[in-house]
Amino acid sequence: MKTVFKTQGTCAQEIIFEIEDGIIKSIEFVKGCPGGGQGVSALAIGRTPEEVIGATKGILCRDRPTSCPDQLAIALSEYLAKA
Repeated sequence: MKTVFKTQGTCAQEIIFEIEDGIIKSIEFVKGCPGGGQGVSALAIGRTPEEVIGATKGILCRDRPTSCPDQLAIALSEYLAKA
């Protein structure tokens, strides 16, 4: 089942992801920088949410208090909290 996360403070408006058997199977950033979203997705697919959270949490974008990778960490953390 796919999960939709509404981002805050980034160019991407949503992150749609799927986790199966504890492994990230797909990630799509809706809007935002296509190359950045594809790059983050390619690096995250096949890893556990915990690994990706550890690698992306706290990354900032320019003068913003967050970034697309940071928003992915938030999305995955919320997913794990509900699981």
